[in-house]
Amino acid sequence: MIAETVLTNARIVLEDEIVEGSLVLRDGLIAGIDAGAARAGEDMGGDYVIPGLVELHTDHLEGHYAPRPKVRWNPIAAVLAHDAQVATAGITTVLDALRVGMDEDADLNLHDIRKLADAIEDSVKQDRLRADHFIHLRCEVSAPDCLNAFASFDGDERVRLASLMDHAPGQRQFVNLETYASYYQRKLKLTDRDFKLFCDKRMAESALNSAPNRAAIAAACHERGIVLASHDDATIGHVDEAIEQGVRVAEFPTTKEAARASKAAGLGVLMGAPNVMRGASHSGNVSARTLASDGLLDILSSDYIPFSLIQSTFFLGDVVEGISLPQAVAMVSKNPAEAVGLSDRGVIEQGRRADLVRVRVDDHVPVVRTVWRQGRRVA
Repeated sequence: MIAETVLTNARIVLEDEIVEGSLVLRDGLIAGIDAGAARAGEDMGGDYVIPGLVELHTDHLEGHYAPRPKVRWNPIAAVLAHDAQVATAGITTVLDALRVGMDEDADLNLHDIRKLADAIEDSVKQDRLRADHFIHLRCEVSAPDCLNAFASFDGDERVRLASLMDHAPGQRQFVNLETYASYYQRKLKLTDRDFKLFCDKRMAESALNSAPNRAAIAAACHERGIVLASHDDATIGHVDEAIEQGVRVAEFPTTKEAARASKAAGLGVLMGAPNVMRGASHSGNVSARTLASDGLLDILSSDYIPFSLIQSTFFLGDVVEGISLPQAVAMVSKNPAEAVGLSDRGVIEQGRRADLVRVRVDDHVPVVRTVWRQGRRVA
């Protein structure tokens, strides 16, 4: 690590205000914040300096490993490509979402997923990575092999978050069967008859597997200290189930009703940054902007576009009245860090990790100019 670095002439985004001044980084930590002080150091030219972004749910890595059907890339190369993209988007901590529980639409299998997890671990040990990487297990609880796949991560200390997902038609994300048909029938190139058989099979698997798999994974996560997330809650009943199972993060609630109940119960409500940028969910569900304007949004995730995380940070206040830049920054740094127990980062304050991003805004688009992780420049 560099012993000491001074960043001067910066607009520093603190937890509840923006100050002009300098930051002192020492031994990987923030050692001082000097508001209004002119110091010798690296001139930020009046650019913003914000905390490094913390990403809880991105399945972007799988696309680098399997960029085309039946194509497999070297897993370490895939991890490095993914890491470079998230780091240059200002993400200094990322929970790589790996799927456990496969069905007909999955191009990957458990062997592929385990190879990616091993490549992440090896790359961390060999100090190849720019961002700090952990694992988020996306548990498709309706799938028959979900529990066996989850068990393959027993003892894997990089796992910090597990989400309970069920993408069967007719509920949660896909209450609207026309939306489900648009997403899956086209993707799988099914006739109407074959699509009906596909839906019937998925719904039967959900009815058989979802409840016992949810309970088993929730119990295992509590025993191992893994934070639990629900996924696509749509009803009060879904939220009640999540609360009963000890869920702490409500990922992508599909209705305002579910988001409000989750917020009232103390769950961190997470929505997609692409939803913010587009103004709507790609599945036709509740808008993240609507939840933000109603005070029901806590955390943003880049989901499938890494750059959308920082883009939405500097955009949200323009489209939702009453949201300041510090509040938007908290949704991509402090709030997600706290949700998974990472209390050493996410805020610019003395003693925290020096995970920082220098940002200039050009024509309403944030330009990431420099990224530091633990005081070391990584992008």
